[in-house]
Amino acid sequence: METIYDWITVAIFAGLVVLFLQRSAGERPPGDSMLNYLLASAGCAVANYFGNKAVGGGGIAYHLLAIAIIAGTLAFVHIVLRPLDKPSQ
Repeated sequence: METIYDWITVAIFAGLVVLFLQRSAGERPPGDSMLNYLLASAGCAVANYFGNKAVGGGGIAYHLLAIAIIAGTLAFVHIVLRPLDKPSQ
């Protein structure tokens, strides 16, 4: 946990874990599959890789790539996993 990318991606991953555990204890929304959580987790890992490479002297391109992947991962979580939707009653 040395770079800002470590902290950001671990925070996103922790949110994914909490969302998964919450939904596994209750009723999951239709279309909620393990593959979606795997893809979001992979996005965190890839963003962290490029972010750490940028901090290690890789250049601005790696920073931009890491930020774009983080934004894409957050958009994927928001659109596909819908963490803010209220459960149907």
